[in-house]
Amino acid sequence: MAKIQCGDIVEIQGDEMTRVIWDLIKEKLLFPYLDMKLHFFDLGIEYREKTKDQVTIDAADAIKKYNVGVKCATITPDEDRVKEFSLSKMWKSPNGTIRNILGGTVFREPIICKNVPRLVPGWTKPIVIGRHAFGDQYRATDFVVPGNGKLEISWTSSEDPSNQLKYTVFDFANGGGVALAMYNTDESIREFAHSSFQFALQKEWPLYMSTKNTILKKYDGRFKDIFAEIYQKEYKEKFEAKKIWYEHRLIDDMVAAAMKSEGGFVWACKNYDGDVQSDSIAQGFGSLGLMTSVLICPDGKTIESEAAHGTVTRHFRMHQQGKETSTNPIASIFAWTRGFMHRAKLDNNTELDNFAKKLEETCVETIESGFMTKDLAICIKGTNVERKDYLNTFEFLDKLQENLSKKLSC
Repeated sequence: MAKIQCGDIVEIQGDEMTRVIWDLIKEKLLFPYLDMKLHFFDLGIEYREKTKDQVTIDAADAIKKYNVGVKCATITPDEDRVKEFSLSKMWKSPNGTIRNILGGTVFREPIICKNVPRLVPGWTKPIVIGRHAFGDQYRATDFVVPGNGKLEISWTSSEDPSNQLKYTVFDFANGGGVALAMYNTDESIREFAHSSFQFALQKEWPLYMSTKNTILKKYDGRFKDIFAEIYQKEYKEKFEAKKIWYEHRLIDDMVAAAMKSEGGFVWACKNYDGDVQSDSIAQGFGSLGLMTSVLICPDGKTIESEAAHGTVTRHFRMHQQGKETSTNPIASIFAWTRGFMHRAKLDNNTELDNFAKKLEETCVETIESGFMTKDLAICIKGTNVERKDYLNTFEFLDKLQENLSKKLSC
C-alpha cells in the first residue's frame, strides 16, 4: 500500500540502549508505512562534545521552526560520565536546554494496560503531571561558601541603577556551607498557567496547581496569584461550562489527596516538584516505561515529545557484551505517536492521526494479550518471572511489527 504522507518532524537521536531501540522502531514500525520529512539532530553525547553542545541549541531552534520534535533519551553527564567519554566539560541536561529555549509545560500521562497492576490500586483513571519546564533549581546559581562571611542577594533596576533591593540571607560564623539563588519570570509563569488551563480544557479534567506558598510566601505566592488571576479573567467560565474546576493546593496536601483519589485530573507542578512527582505517578501506575512526556509550548502550536525514562545504561552494557536484553520500547514509541498526532492536527492529516492511534492501540493490546518485556512481566508476576514470561528486546519489537501489520490490513 502507498505510504502515509507525514509533514516536517524534528528527530533528535539519543544515547545507549534507547538509541538502539530508536533505530529499531523506525525500521520496523515507521519506515514501512510513513513518508516522513525528518530533520535529524544527533544528541548522542559524543556529538554533543564534538559540537560543544551547539547541536542541542540547533535542535531546539529547529523545533521552533517546524513545530514538532520527537526526542530519544539522552545522557546528562555527571563526573563519572565526563571521565568515561573524556568530555571537555560537564555538559548541561539537553532536556533542560531545549525546555529553556522553547518554554512551555511538560505533560506526563501514564499509558494504562489492564493487566499491569498499579501500586496505587485506587487509581482507576490517569493522572497527568504538568511540569513547569523553566527556571527554579534548573537555572539556579549555587556554590560552596568557603568560610565565614555575609551572604547577600541584590537586584538593581536596569532603567534606574539607584533603584535597588538588597537582602542579607545569612551570616556564616562557624565555617562555610552552601548557597543557592534561583528565579522565575512572570512571563514564564503566565505561559505555564495558560498551557495548564488549555490542557485541562482539552482533557475535560479538573486542574490542580500545587506550591508551598506558606513557606515561600513571595516566590510560590507569585505562582499562586498569577494562576488565580488568569483563571478568573480567562478560563473560569470555560471550566464551568465543562463542569470542571481549578484549585490551588499546598504540595504536601496535594500529594496526600492524589494518593487517595481515583485519578482523572491534571496536576500542575513547579519545575522540581514536577520532576519528582512525575516519576512517583509513573511508578504508582506500574512503570516509568509506560509514561508519555510531551512539552507543549505557550503558543499551543509547538511541541516536543520524548520518552520519560533514561538511556537504560545497564541494558546497553549487556547489549555491548552480546548478552540478551529485554528493554521496554513503549515510551519511545509513544514519543513518536504523540508527535505524529500533533503534526496531523496542524496539517489536518486524518490518515496520519489514525496511524498514530492504531500504533498506540497495538502497543497496549500486545501487552494486554500477554506479550511484553521483562520489566512489565516483573510488575505482573513479581520476582518469580521465568524466561517464558517475557520477550527480549528484538522479539517484542517483532511482535509489535506483526500485530501492527495485522491491524493496518484490517
